[in-house]
Amino acid sequence: MFHLKDKQTTVKTEILAGITTFLTMAYIVIVNPIILADAGVPFDQVFLATIIAAVVGTLWMALFANYPIAIAPGMGLNAYFTSVVLASDGQLDYMTAFSAVFVAGLLFIILSMTSFREQLIKSIPENLKHGITAGIGLFIAFIGLRLSGLVAHHESNLVQLGDLTSPPVLLALFGLFITVILMTLNVYGSIFIGMILTGIIAFFTGQLKFEGNLWQLPSLPEGILVWNPVQAIGDVVSHGLYGVVFAFLIVTLFDTTGTMIGVAKQAGLMKGKTLPRARHALLADSVAATIGSMFGTSPTSAYIESSSGVAVGGRTGLTTLTVSILFIFAAFFGPFVSALSGVSAITAPALIIVGSLMIGAVKHIEWNEFDEAFPAFLIILTMPLTSSIATGIALGFISYPMMKVVKGKGKQVPILLYIFAVLFTYQLLFLPH
Repeated sequence: MFHLKDKQTTVKTEILAGITTFLTMAYIVIVNPIILADAGVPFDQVFLATIIAAVVGTLWMALFANYPIAIAPGMGLNAYFTSVVLASDGQLDYMTAFSAVFVAGLLFIILSMTSFREQLIKSIPENLKHGITAGIGLFIAFIGLRLSGLVAHHESNLVQLGDLTSPPVLLALFGLFITVILMTLNVYGSIFIGMILTGIIAFFTGQLKFEGNLWQLPSLPEGILVWNPVQAIGDVVSHGLYGVVFAFLIVTLFDTTGTMIGVAKQAGLMKGKTLPRARHALLADSVAATIGSMFGTSPTSAYIESSSGVAVGGRTGLTTLTVSILFIFAAFFGPFVSALSGVSAITAPALIIVGSLMIGAVKHIEWNEFDEAFPAFLIILTMPLTSSIATGIALGFISYPMMKVVKGKGKQVPILLYIFAVLFTYQLLFLPH
């Protein structure tokens, strides 16, 4: 089924690769509920929805695409989801926001079944893609700094250095320090191991407390949140969430496709510039995003942490089948994960480090070409400062064609980019953002 001989791998190697990939990305079952909790989503709801989305997407990747690429709710997209709800000042609840995710997921499925997705990705300039990745990285890192207490609110300067002598900040510093060391030593599962070690210190210092059982049967307190496409589309229209849907769609398109290609290249699975069974691989993410929104989590993405499993020999879907089984097992330890999530210092270092990895995309930006560099810079700058991924993308997509026209290079800009610029301008001027 997985063609192990053709890929020159073994069952033992694939299972080991699956365990490695799971350890490197398991932090998402802790971090995702914390981030979405700020939007008012119950912990147990997000916890199980995160696992459901991860299992659906990763199983699809295993059984239909036969790739060692895992799927789970994406970092950055969860932060954006929360920022959309908070920025509405009570006008938008998380149920309506999940309608936007659901609609984006359905559109994602349609695009994944056609050639339009490929054309859409090709129309976006590389420098803007790199700017989006880097901007999300800064946004995530800033959230981690605030959660850890390393950065605190300041009335005139907006932010300032936190109290480095307080126990929570000291714990966060320890977690960040130990995780950075593990990352430097290329230890597999560094982020996850760092969280566990920080949790142990938190337990012995009294900052982490367990009450009752550490495991329980999985549950969804609010059941299925979204299921009717007509109602979901109605929510999007009535609340003017076009820009939100578009932002979810664009970020997921770029993030997932780029990650899949990168991991596939590392595993030697590419054939020239094409990815065999690409449609099934792309559908894994889009189906998972749609189902995840139904149960209560933000959009999914292919995980770059899959490269850790590839590094130890993972080449087939048996790797991702192993990841799926481990996620199912994790579903029975909700109370344990809930206790860990109550201590921000355990999860904040993961956000900071993931952000540091994503900011590396700036090295690919053509800084010597101002008309290419400034729109990317605008994206990177405004995402963390406005706490909005969509606003950052909007300003980048508006400024890019404008600068090209001024420089006499308007014909070099794809027509789709002009359409995006008009849509984003309308959104910023007349719609909530």
